[in-house]
Amino acid sequence: MALKTDIQDDMKAAMRAGDKERLGTIRMVLAAIKQREVDTREDVSDADVLQLLEKMVKQRRESAEQYRSGERPELAEREEREIEFIRVYLPEPLSDEDLQALIAKAIANAGATSMKDMGKVMGLVKAEAQGRADMGKVSAAVKERLSAAGAARHRGIRCLPTPAEVWAIVRETWQAESPNILSTN
Repeated sequence: MALKTDIQDDMKAAMRAGDKERLGTIRMVLAAIKQREVDTREDVSDADVLQLLEKMVKQRRESAEQYRSGERPELAEREEREIEFIRVYLPEPLSDEDLQALIAKAIANAGATSMKDMGKVMGLVKAEAQGRADMGKVSAAVKERLSAAGAARHRGIRCLPTPAEVWAIVRETWQAESPNILSTN
């Protein structure tokens, strides 16, 4: 509820400052929160508000791409400004290194060894990365790590190598079996 209160306070500040563009975006956010409350018939938690904000950012990002492809850069810029107004309420995004460490920790905690365990891993990662990372990118990274783990397990390796390590293993195997396959002639 604290996040909703912060948004309401910012709406009042935008009204006082006469910032119409920011005020319009904040009103859209509050309308979406109110709609969620009406739909569920209960107050929204901060986690629900974060989820809603992420969805709004994703929608605006997709709209901006569509506007750019439709040669409407002024509308794309408006969508991007709205994204910036909304991002103020989202937590600081995870760096790539932090995200990879979080994925590795989740894989270890879940005891994941194959793609069958992706749901378990995603559940653990989502709990930690909610609002701090694009879950589509997270899903792709988890899939990459788990598929690399499956390939490594096939060779009898027990650790979870990175894709670069998997490629190095494949290259070594090919060179040992047929040294002329990977020649650069």
